[in-house]
Amino acid sequence: MRPNILWYCTDQQRFDTIGALGNPHVVTPTIDQLVASGVAMTHAYCQSPICTPSRSSFMTGMYPSRVHNTRNGNESFPAYPPVITKLIAESGYDCGLVGKFHLQSAGHRTEPRIDDGFSYWKFSHAPRDDWSEGHDYAEWVRRRGGDLDAMRQSAERVPTEFHQTTWASECAIEFIQDHAAGEKPWLLNLNIYDPHPPFIPPKAYADRFDAADMPGPHFRDSDLIQQKKLASLDFQDEIRTPEQHNAKRVQADYYAMIAQIDDQFARLLETLDRTGARDNTVIIFTSDHGESLGDHGLMFKGCRFYEGLVRVPLIFSWPDQFQSGLICDGLVELLDLTSTLMQLCGLECPDYMQGKSLMPILRGESDPTHHHDFVRSEYFDALDPHFTGGVGTFGTMYRTPRYKLCVYHDKGLGELYDLHADPWEFDDLWDDPKHQSIKHSLIQDAFDAHVVLTTDMGSRRIAPM
Repeated sequence: MRPNILWYCTDQQRFDTIGALGNPHVVTPTIDQLVASGVAMTHAYCQSPICTPSRSSFMTGMYPSRVHNTRNGNESFPAYPPVITKLIAESGYDCGLVGKFHLQSAGHRTEPRIDDGFSYWKFSHAPRDDWSEGHDYAEWVRRRGGDLDAMRQSAERVPTEFHQTTWASECAIEFIQDHAAGEKPWLLNLNIYDPHPPFIPPKAYADRFDAADMPGPHFRDSDLIQQKKLASLDFQDEIRTPEQHNAKRVQADYYAMIAQIDDQFARLLETLDRTGARDNTVIIFTSDHGESLGDHGLMFKGCRFYEGLVRVPLIFSWPDQFQSGLICDGLVELLDLTSTLMQLCGLECPDYMQGKSLMPILRGESDPTHHHDFVRSEYFDALDPHFTGGVGTFGTMYRTPRYKLCVYHDKGLGELYDLHADPWEFDDLWDDPKHQSIKHSLIQDAFDAHVVLTTDMGSRRIAPM
């Protein structure tokens, strides 16, 4: 019997925001429970630090440049390859989506549907009332007598009962209950907006987190010098000190948003238990990319590849089928999620998919300390030049178990970090004479990987000439 799949994807959530994985300042008892009952990938990397290219990548199983979808705000999505939910739906699953999809622009329009495989579609790109039609969340708020724009401006902010994260839970509960007696397996993909900026949790959650209790960002005064060197690169925010960013207050609000996510996520697990679906449901918790949160003098996202931006949560749970309480610290890519989903559904991965299934690790059949020799992330002119700080930057990250190489290809700039000695990336070794040999070797390896993994070879070969 093929399992159901509950695929919960937050937006812009860093890897280091889970209590059970070492953060004593967050409140995540539900996610902690998932860690205790499942497998947590602690070194999972997105394939772009920007929404659309990252989502395009894990929805197709290809690097963003290979999909030809590397920007936010793009007009359309390529007709090929099909997204994974289309393939899974064709195999007999009933697939649903709640929240944002963001494979193409939702600016000044509701994101157009593609051949996505979803028979249940509840769309909400963001918790605003910017769409004249097709915004299921805003319509839900209005049906309950709420004014979303007015609430966003009030001192109380949008309360939990009207919040987009709550709406997503209501839709998911409806979907799970409606499928409780069904014979077809289902996949439900929830894509909530939080903890994406602006950092405005409901006041009831914000009041639980005191800025004075927060540890603050990973920052040294030398970061201001380093970021000044990189100031020509795309980014959504200006370089500032933690005090100028009011970073501890932002961190408190960010953790408050995650606390609300955790509470709403608990409702879904309770529904699975109540309907008897838990034992045959694979639960996946992840995010599309991270958030700078004041690290290195930066807030939000853009063309950088620091750990807080490209390393994300990735947790799997399936009672009695997957390992319980396993911490996997091998290098993983979000691309691997695509191949894993295909195998879970009993499907063969098409040749074009570039991920490596995590099923052997999940089932305890392979070494959790090694999955890839390296992981990659890309940033190719991803931000709009008029609204979100884009100036047309191109960068790639190549990360091995020890080193991280970042090359900004059109700027003559780069970064190199020894993550064993310097896990929070304060000491850039790019110009260090002692590290020139390893830098040149990594540049060669990164270039080889880029050519092999992202070159589109065109149509398939059918004859010797």
